[in-house]
Amino acid sequence: MDTTQTMVKMVLDSWNTLLKQFDTALNSITDEQLLKEIAPNKNRGVYLVGHLIAIHDDMLRLLDLGDKIYPELHEMFIKSPDKSMAPIPSAQELRAYWKNSNEILAQRFDSLQPEEWFQKHTAVSNEDFVKQPHRNKLNIILTRTCHLSYHLGQFILLK
Repeated sequence: MDTTQTMVKMVLDSWNTLLKQFDTALNSITDEQLLKEIAPNKNRGVYLVGHLIAIHDDMLRLLDLGDKIYPELHEMFIKSPDKSMAPIPSAQELRAYWKNSNEILAQRFDSLQPEEWFQKHTAVSNEDFVKQPHRNKLNIILTRTCHLSYHLGQFILLK
């Protein structure tokens, strides 16, 4: 395994580990618990799940792997704070979206060759990428892994 393959494997292993941890937490929480706030006057669990789905869904576009699957979630869970839009999908629907979204991401990630992860993502111009080659597809996975880790820490408070 060369350095490029090793780097990609390390990042994707971290991503997949956090996804499994979040799945475990999500599967241990009832739909009723998902309706609770993480802390007084903070986001509900259902909002965090929707938020993560919307963020992960946007990765398809950023990584040039296709269109969003759930574009309707962007306004509800990225642009708007919790409890500002109604109705939102049910906890049961969000659980299904979460599972489907992660399955599609895994399939698309598997389609990339290791060197493709070091190509620019779609939110950076060709000119900027020449100056900042770290703004690549693999870096999107790194930042989203950190984002997922942050929200996993919050999510655990629902129990």
